[in-house]
Amino acid sequence: MAKKRSKKVKIRMFFLIALFTSIIGYLSYNFFSNISKIMEIKREKSELNVKLADLKDEENTLNTDIKKLKDPDYVARYAREKYMYSKDGELIIRIPDDDN
Repeated sequence: MAKKRSKKVKIRMFFLIALFTSIIGYLSYNFFSNISKIMEIKREKSELNVKLADLKDEENTLNTDIKKLKDPDYVARYAREKYMYSKDGELIIRIPDDDN
């Protein structure tokens, strides 16, 4: 009878150890999976912060351009330089750049 009892105890211990091992394995998997997700999210956050900084710089540049384009003198000078627009009686002479 003592042998049967010790055999039952061994079987119970085996199942308890298997249960606890399964639980620890599951919790470990979840822990490392979550750590991996957190690291991925942090990497993505840093990339998005860089992109946000670039977009803010672009926004500042565009706002500056908007302010400049509200000035009629700037618009006239810009049109003359960029699109070779001339006033009545003006003659446009294009000088090639030596950089090419």
